Amino acid sequence: MTNAFVEELRWRGMVHDIMPGTEEQLNKEMTTAYIGFDPTSDSLHIGSLVPIILLVHLYKAGHKPIALVGGATGMIGDPSGKSDERNLLDEDTLNRNVQGIKNVLSRYLDFNSTEKNAPILVNNYDWMKDFSFIDFARDVGKRITVNYMMAKDSVKKRFSGDEGSVGMSFTEFTYQLIQGYDFYHLYKTQNCLLQMGGSDQWGNITTGTELVRRMTVGEEAKAYAMTCPLITKADGSKFGKSEGGNIWLDADKTSVYKFYQFWLNTSDEDAEKYIKIFTFLDKEMIDNLIEEHKQMPHMRLLQKRLAEEVTTFVHSKEDFENAEKASGILFSNSFKTDIKSLNEATFLDVFEGVPQAEISREEFGQGLDMIAALSAKTNFLTSNGEARRALKENSISVNKEKVTEDYQLSSEDLINNRYIIINKGKKNTYIIKVN
Repeated sequence: MTNAFVEELRWRGMVHDIMPGTEEQLNKEMTTAYIGFDPTSDSLHIGSLVPIILLVHLYKAGHKPIALVGGATGMIGDPSGKSDERNLLDEDTLNRNVQGIKNVLSRYLDFNSTEKNAPILVNNYDWMKDFSFIDFARDVGKRITVNYMMAKDSVKKRFSGDEGSVGMSFTEFTYQLIQGYDFYHLYKTQNCLLQMGGSDQWGNITTGTELVRRMTVGEEAKAYAMTCPLITKADGSKFGKSEGGNIWLDADKTSVYKFYQFWLNTSDEDAEKYIKIFTFLDKEMIDNLIEEHKQMPHMRLLQKRLAEEVTTFVHSKEDFENAEKASGILFSNSFKTDIKSLNEATFLDVFEGVPQAEISREEFGQGLDMIAALSAKTNFLTSNGEARRALKENSISVNKEKVTEDYQLSSEDLINNRYIIINKGKKNTYIIKVN
């Protein structure tokens, strides 16, 4: 094959470890490769975007991707990077999570494609559910020594007491064998020669390549491994988290507006790294963007393009355009018209954290005077006197339009038939919610 899949990943900063011979195999012929996703939740967050993007790059390069959802391994819990035992999930939760992850992955990989290298979606529970413990111990367990398993970093850390560890159960100790068997099963049934994942998975993945070699009789087994770096932020804080927790790939868990804002608010240093990893823009375009950004950093060109590309990829072009519009509304010259075009969920996202006061429809009645709106009915300002002063100083706006003391709020001012935005000066914003 003429495409250089590994070369593409290298300039993007997406190769951490690679087993000798992997690149040669990928350059030689269409190769089947897989990545596993553990169903610890019914969705995936942006930490999983890198493996998803790896599979998309693999497919675009003419290779065949397999996405494995760990219905079986999810019952045990991966010890990699963990200092204590993971809580086991009940079967109903696990099944719901597996379905949720399948739904997410189906947005980025077409599992119904008829192409020669069409992506495949598998669940390791399908081949592990009928595997008895005795059969597994005899056929798989005897192939790998305890010494080999103990040498893995993920195991060593847990046994040495690092990171406040409390040791490791036999259940988690067997995780790498089960993951290794997945590789062997896909090797035998799908001619899968490569497993990819995050750099914390290197130990589990290489156990898989070893198991493929030791369980394959009468032929020289080829099995390869490649990992990508775990994504970090320049300031040392954890990637993929905001004040509200994880940034999810499902809009009902993280709204499109918040998702878009996450990328828009990245630092210059992070944006330069992320635009290579999280977008499919080519090298020339990215190099030009980085150069333009350096010339005009105040324009935040990198962050804007990064937010556009990732929001469009994860959600849709239309979702991106709505989020961009919502983002610019606060500074819009036609604020009153634009704000009314937002749906209620996006409106609340834009004004998250802004002080709110509720007024009943009955109280709102035929209108509400500005003193009541600022103080008597809302307590936004501490007294009626402070409200009068602010109005006399011309520092009060209703939906971004200046008002005086004799202004009456009416249903015409309601956004989404419910909200009114009041500003005192440039820095203080309040929301009246009419119920």
